[in-house]
Amino acid sequence: MFEVMVCKDTLPQAYHTALDALETCGTITDCDDWNCQQKELSMTMIVEHPLQEPMISKCFIGDPHSLEQYRLEMLDGILDFEIDTGNWEYTYHDRYAAQFPGLIRELKRNLSTRRAVMVIRRPEDIGSADPPCLQHIQYFVRDDKLDCCVLFRSNDACKATFMNAFALICLQKKIADELGVGVGTYTHRANSFHCYEKDFDLLRGYVQRIRTDMTVLAYDYEGDWKELMEDEDESIYEMAKELKERSDDRVQP
Repeated sequence: MFEVMVCKDTLPQAYHTALDALETCGTITDCDDWNCQQKELSMTMIVEHPLQEPMISKCFIGDPHSLEQYRLEMLDGILDFEIDTGNWEYTYHDRYAAQFPGLIRELKRNLSTRRAVMVIRRPEDIGSADPPCLQHIQYFVRDDKLDCCVLFRSNDACKATFMNAFALICLQKKIADELGVGVGTYTHRANSFHCYEKDFDLLRGYVQRIRTDMTVLAYDYEGDWKELMEDEDESIYEMAKELKERSDDRVQP
């Protein structure tokens, strides 16, 4: 499989360069699980300064509500109850939550450790109809900053990668703050960085915009999207509460 590495200062710069590489260098392959074709390559995306503005890509297909909901799902597990209802097989937060205290203890025990890893994949995922795309997350404290390296077995470039990376950078900052260190690099490895056939036009349109002027394709998070996202918190928590109450009612004897 064709291998690409991109290294840029900000998340939007790295993401946009990765999209351009996929359009330019991606190979068309069959995707039998979804009865379609896909454009695919292996991507390592390095963000040198994950918190540097602007942080929000205009090639993100969602809105402040969807990005905030995903951030809260990843950091706080607001929809973990969907596992008990049987609607979902897992959440990323549920998979790593039990490992989180040990991870923090290990990082505090030895700031130079190479053992600060949270594993998402489980043996029972083999044969699952919907195995997790995220496989593991590893942290390193180097030069008094917390570096983060994540591995995805599969990553939808147009519709998932930006949300994944943004939320994982927020988690990286949360851990760095708890340790009292700065935020270092963020490395996002996708063994299959792909675009499904139905989104080929979407990818092509993104890349046309990127090649026209990459500098205008981003928003600030602080002072812009952060406030818009926080404005959505009340409705998101209310939605989660209603979903949980309906789920609880269904399981009552």
